[in-house]
Amino acid sequence: MRKLFVAVLTLAVLSMQALAITVYKPSSGAKVTSPFVVAASTGTCASLPAASMGYSIDDGQAIIEPTSFSALVTATPGSHVLHVKCWGENVSDEVLLNITVLSATTGSNISVATPGNGASVTSPFTVTASVKTCASVPAVSMGYSIDDGRAVIEPTSFSVLVTATAGPHILHVKCWGQQANDERLVSINVGSPAQAATPWFSVPSGTYSNTQTVAISSSTAGSTIYFTTDGSTPTTSSYRYSEPISVTNSMVLQAITAAPGYVTSGLARASFVISAPKGPSIPSYAIAQKEVQLLPNWRIKNDPGTPGTSIGSMTLVSDPTLSGQAARFYTTFTNAGGELYSVTYGNDTDSKNFVYDANVWISADSVLSNLEMDNNQVMRNGDTVIYAFQCSGYSNTWQFTANTGTPTQPVVKWIPSTAPCNPSKWTRNAWHHIQICSSRDDAGNVTYQSVWFDGVESPINRTVNSAFSLGWALGAMVANFQVDGLGASGSSTLYLDNFTMYRW
Repeated sequence: MRKLFVAVLTLAVLSMQALAITVYKPSSGAKVTSPFVVAASTGTCASLPAASMGYSIDDGQAIIEPTSFSALVTATPGSHVLHVKCWGENVSDEVLLNITVLSATTGSNISVATPGNGASVTSPFTVTASVKTCASVPAVSMGYSIDDGRAVIEPTSFSVLVTATAGPHILHVKCWGQQANDERLVSINVGSPAQAATPWFSVPSGTYSNTQTVAISSSTAGSTIYFTTDGSTPTTSSYRYSEPISVTNSMVLQAITAAPGYVTSGLARASFVISAPKGPSIPSYAIAQKEVQLLPNWRIKNDPGTPGTSIGSMTLVSDPTLSGQAARFYTTFTNAGGELYSVTYGNDTDSKNFVYDANVWISADSVLSNLEMDNNQVMRNGDTVIYAFQCSGYSNTWQFTANTGTPTQPVVKWIPSTAPCNPSKWTRNAWHHIQICSSRDDAGNVTYQSVWFDGVESPINRTVNSAFSLGWALGAMVANFQVDGLGASGSSTLYLDNFTMYRW
């Protein structure tokens, strides 16, 4: 009795070992077309943990797979033994299945135009098929199914989009007639569709002192971009991007790309902080001459104090602009020549405090050494005070002028401050905010207090005499904008906008 029990137990153990390998498809005795799907898995191999699996056709070389796999297998038409195998530490095991591989055209006159047998496709894919007779009788209808799924009924000639999960599958294309049916088996491998390209922003994350205009782009053709501005993750139900976004307040901008036949892109994210612009304190009673760049009768000439020649032109443009209309200054030069652009903006003998406030844009291909921004005023005694101030590429500092002589016998000298500046270092194709603060006394002694560049103050705190007896009209007020070239020859394009002269 004990021996019988041991024998039964041994048989049970052997049965458990044999059943350790699970073959999902094909079943033993199945009829398939090549290539066909082999799907199997195991946790143990001969009662030990399985390390790998594999398969072979008849006595062919084994193809190694992980312990759970689904693969497309190719075999010639005819009868075969499919070996599904496993390996563990010093052990192996296998399951044998008898299969018959049919010719792709065996037993059916169903025509499948797409996909071809063995095709690699992405979901959804097109199934196009037709039939006239089904198992030698007139066909009434057709249909299709994926693997062992439920058939979808179609007419005797159809073309439809079919969805399937990624991996190898058998597409069953079927027909029905009066008391007859037939089918064509098509092996396919459904790959994961490509992912749409992640969009990108024209302006990077950062802290800015003014409104930023942000364009969003994607390299995927025919794609649609969706975005959010509240920090939430965008979906295809979010705002649809159609034009650049004006970022006026701090926000988190996020975007995705969607396109037909593609998986939705990764997430693009940019954080913008719009800080309150900083600048000099200007009293409410100050007189403000706004939009100086739009005043008529600007004068344009070469500055004879520079070593070379120059030719300049000035036009009003709407791009780039902050206010809606900016002034464009185009200058060509030889031998580091400088072009002086100036305009009379008022008449005032008594104001003693001034702020030169302007936004400046330097185009990418511009060549310049100095950018000069001056204010001139004729006092009650008839002398002209020249508030000359420039960003110098020679000294790499902000500079100002002094009259080291007398008003009637002036000696002009440029004096470098300790505040760094070089126009060649300014970011190109971007607006920069410049505010120059100065004041004077009745003798024409000028105090250069500070300069603000994009909201950052650089103290100057230097007092010099800058009075000249030039014979100009009493109270005349003139603003200058001068561009000096660099090197033997070249050109520059600069824009001036929101140009305001404050005085009190």
